[in-house]
Amino acid sequence: MSIETMEVNATKHAIHDKLESEIKTIEAKLDTLKARAAAAKANAEIKAIAELTVQRAEIHQRLHELKKLGAERWEQAKADLVLRIAAFENAVKGIEAKVKAH
Repeated sequence: MSIETMEVNATKHAIHDKLESEIKTIEAKLDTLKARAAAAKANAEIKAIAELTVQRAEIHQRLHELKKLGAERWEQAKADLVLRIAAFENAVKGIEAKVKAH
């Protein structure tokens, strides 16, 4: 394995770890919101949180797939994952605002 390949792999690994960390942070916030919404009996927010479970699973699947991709598809897959994470985070923030209003 060349030094260049090792550097690329290290960079990919670092980016993967960063994305995984972002996902975990957002998920922790979502779990907190779920508990707060349940305590407040905020049914609309509870339903919205449940719907995000599918999005959460898709993000984890994409993150897992990112590790396996070659260089030719990696950048596009990473960009797609970053967009999905941002949409997930925005959805969580929207629910957070509604839960705080209760």
